[in-house]
Amino acid sequence: MAKVRILPDRVANQIAAGEVIERPAAVVKELVENSLDAGATRIDVEFRHGGRALMRVEDNGAGMARDDALLALERHATSKIAAAADLDHLASYGFRGEALPSIASVSRFELQTRESGSDAGTEILVNGGRLVHVRDCGRPVGTRIEVSHLFNSVPARRKFLKSDQTEAAHIVHCVRLYALACPRTAFTLIEDGRIVFRSPECSTLAERVAEIFGRQLAEAVVPIEAAEPGLRLSGLVGRPGVGRTTRHEMIVFVNARPVDSRTLNYALIESYHESLPKGRYPLAFLFFECDPALVDVNVHPAKREVRFRSEAQVRGFVIRSVLQRLRELTPGAAREDLGEVHAEKPAPASPPVIPVGLVETRRVEPPPAAVVVPGRAHGAMPHVVTQAPVGTAPARERPPASGALPPAVVPAWRFVGLAHGSYVLFETAAGVVLLDRRAAHERVWFERLREQFRAGTVPSQRLLLPVPVELDAIAAAVLLERLDFLQAHGFEIREFGRNFFRVEALPAWMEPGDAEPFLRDLVGAFREGTVSGRNLDLAREELARLAVAKAVRLPPPGGETEMRALVAQLFATRSPLTNPAGRPTYIELNHGELSRRFQK
Repeated sequence: MAKVRILPDRVANQIAAGEVIERPAAVVKELVENSLDAGATRIDVEFRHGGRALMRVEDNGAGMARDDALLALERHATSKIAAAADLDHLASYGFRGEALPSIASVSRFELQTRESGSDAGTEILVNGGRLVHVRDCGRPVGTRIEVSHLFNSVPARRKFLKSDQTEAAHIVHCVRLYALACPRTAFTLIEDGRIVFRSPECSTLAERVAEIFGRQLAEAVVPIEAAEPGLRLSGLVGRPGVGRTTRHEMIVFVNARPVDSRTLNYALIESYHESLPKGRYPLAFLFFECDPALVDVNVHPAKREVRFRSEAQVRGFVIRSVLQRLRELTPGAAREDLGEVHAEKPAPASPPVIPVGLVETRRVEPPPAAVVVPGRAHGAMPHVVTQAPVGTAPARERPPASGALPPAVVPAWRFVGLAHGSYVLFETAAGVVLLDRRAAHERVWFERLREQFRAGTVPSQRLLLPVPVELDAIAAAVLLERLDFLQAHGFEIREFGRNFFRVEALPAWMEPGDAEPFLRDLVGAFREGTVSGRNLDLAREELARLAVAKAVRLPPPGGETEMRALVAQLFATRSPLTNPAGRPTYIELNHGELSRRFQK
């Protein structure tokens, strides 16, 4: 039996690095936090080959003396706390004293620093956890740290890194977060010798958002300010109706620390439940401030998650504040007191009862059946032409309770009328049927697009005026990796600068005005893994499902001929009972159900 032993410091540091240093962006995060804690007003970040080859962070902060610099490379050495009680009122980004020794144990680590009043600076070189040299150097006040050959001492970790493009995108996103958190600090980010962005000190958050995320996004958000005793909320939130398919642009800060907070995220989503359709997420750059004693930041190795002492109080405050701001932006919105329970609304008046004898009745003859002819572009449904009547199907051939009918079988439904422009009422031998027009069109288009994608026959239309799309760094990297896939499915997208693209051609079924929001939703699906490149058939199916939900528009309601043509198209599909999302395309009320409803 193996004996218990104490691990060497070098091994312990490498184990700690597995928790703290997940990828190159985590190194940049820790170094930038140290610079901010040192009071830096200027931070320069440079990296090469996605951070594998080099990461350099230089600041004009307070710097360190030689003894402090050497001590900073020891485990659990920090200047930010001295006792456990200090965790209850943290005012710094870092506090554990694990980052620098962890980074130095898995890379070639060079630190140069000089504090004010010192004649010379200090240079320390550590390679794979082994101290190489300590000597004087010349440099201005501040600190400069270079990390190269990351994970060379642990090759297994290096194999799990993504492509240079993806790792670079995570670094850019990380630096952007801290640039947002500290708009009064000047940031410069350089990738492979090229400046990604240079943001001077900004007086407002809106200016920093416009510089870093682009004017398109900055125009879609509005400022918010709210306060209650001990709590404060500020920042920018999306306008009503402006949303995304993922939460990647819901960015929240707690006491200026970028975090992933379920409490704040769910409060935001709940605030927008009347302003965004289900499945859409708001834009937000929210800064939540409270007493540091009311929030615990020591619940995650990378300090990404926080826990509040009173989750319900925080959640309620955020919901009230955001709802109030959204209602100010909505003309004619209700101004009820958010803190009071709304009075119960009176039930709507019952519709007038019309005597049966006053209703004109007539027998509707079934019209000729319809044949589908391929239609035009821009989301319109195909044209339909009529041909000789199809014989009425016997009652036993009605649609079964589950499963698809053979393509040739069309139910013997008699058209009665339209309700609210969305539902079609049919009479059947067994009762009545209500058909959801949108669900039926989505099923028809889904199967048509899926077959086009499989056959590689997607018609495309070139745009007279290309559509500009500006994305964040990670989204841009994801899009660049999927350009070949999109090219094969009717899109033509070209890179037109850093994180900036032009859509020059679209599939024929899409309106040009839908290109920018659809592309953002598609990139979000790529990032979430909903549309994956590993299985091409599944990716095409998910692309078709997203297309019918987002880009195919419902045509204007027609008459009896159009509605019966829609039924014919629906029952020619493989799964006529549901739309691609699984919702029913129609419901049937038989005589027994009708009698029960009318208490006969």
